[in-house]
Amino acid sequence: MTFPSIIIYFCKYSDFLLRKSEIWERYTFMEKLLYYMWEHRLLGRVPAQTTGGETIEVIDPGRRNPDSGPDFFNAKIRIGNRIWAGNVEMHLRSSDWVSHRHMDNPAYDSVILHVVTEADVPIYRTNGEEIPQWVVPIPVQLQKDYIFLTTQSRSLPCQERLYELSSLFLTDWFASLAIERLQQKSDRILRQLNQYEGNWEEVCYVTLSRSMGFGINGDAFERLARSLPLRFLQKHADSLVQIEAFLFGQAGLLADCRSTDDSYYQGLCREYDFLRNKFSLTPIPPECWKFSRLRPTNFPHQRIALLAQLIHRGFQLFANLLNCTDEKEVQTVFEIHLEGYWHTHYTFGTTSLPRSKTLGRGAIRLLIINCVAPLLYAYAVRSGNERIADRAMRFLEELPAEDNHIVRSVTAAGIKVRSALDSQAAIQLYTSYCDPHKCIYCRIGHRLLSSHFPKEPTP
Repeated sequence: MTFPSIIIYFCKYSDFLLRKSEIWERYTFMEKLLYYMWEHRLLGRVPAQTTGGETIEVIDPGRRNPDSGPDFFNAKIRIGNRIWAGNVEMHLRSSDWVSHRHMDNPAYDSVILHVVTEADVPIYRTNGEEIPQWVVPIPVQLQKDYIFLTTQSRSLPCQERLYELSSLFLTDWFASLAIERLQQKSDRILRQLNQYEGNWEEVCYVTLSRSMGFGINGDAFERLARSLPLRFLQKHADSLVQIEAFLFGQAGLLADCRSTDDSYYQGLCREYDFLRNKFSLTPIPPECWKFSRLRPTNFPHQRIALLAQLIHRGFQLFANLLNCTDEKEVQTVFEIHLEGYWHTHYTFGTTSLPRSKTLGRGAIRLLIINCVAPLLYAYAVRSGNERIADRAMRFLEELPAEDNHIVRSVTAAGIKVRSALDSQAAIQLYTSYCDPHKCIYCRIGHRLLSSHFPKEPTP
């Protein structure tokens, strides 16, 4: 085969794969819509009868099965004069039952109803019994609305239709989104608590470290903290130099002592070599850290030096935070000033004008949002202390809203974002529903998609 013919073949084959991918994507979303209609009883004006003419009444649609096996478990359906309890399977065409070889799989013998958009063949259990089928077409308007919502490039796909919803509805959904986000963060912390055998200070250290990355370097900071147990640091907490050597060395930022004649840098290198051998440490790759488009005050070096100060003061941070009742008290806990070497440096080897370096009020507010409130909420969940849970919520309610592109896009859509609780809800909406195009799982998407047909089928 000549080179030009290879190119032609490759182009044709690539075009075929692209078309096949588009067809499969459309097939998948159609099945999702069928699941959605069934789960929420959005069956329009579909005749409630099987292909054999028996009447159907859905008493309970069952529970969605995210794993292998029938699509819905434990449904309860009246077919004719008999009430059936079992599972429900769904396909676009009846013949998919055959192509998927369900008739040979005993796991599908419990199916009491096969819901399809097109009944092209009868289907059977492994023992040869025929399974009732119900044809449920997907409304064209529902398809159009779903495609519209999931193909928008804007941050909030439903922006053009938000006027259809009441402010009370949106307020209620945002309150739920804020709790959902706080619970997700709490769940993450509680999983870590199990890993660290109930040591809240260790979990606080990891959570704070991640928060010190302020988004762009969050993963790298968490990786650093996990590679360097707090108990190692606490053994040397009386020496700031050793704490900095620990952290900068484990961060992979003390890679080559010969790269500069900076005496402070070289001293940290020597200290880290000793500590690394003593505790058998392996630093994280320096490539983990991101510097692009960061102002010098946000460089990882500054954040690591601030974290070192907190540890050097004696890391009882979680105990201190539990006693804080308002923002002012939290601000006091995080009141740190960098002095000495870092008073005239943003990174190693490069001198800057003397400048006070500290965690500003805005930075501390972000720490309250991403570290303090989730920690308190997780503690409240584990201990059953509703008073502390209320305090975590109050922190977020009293802080001003965050300012980022997600919050700005939600505000531009006409939704009021007044507090950090609201901005956390906006971020949850975007990251969990809008960006992954999970409109059918969002209350806004559900309200818009379900607005044009009745909820119960006509007998």
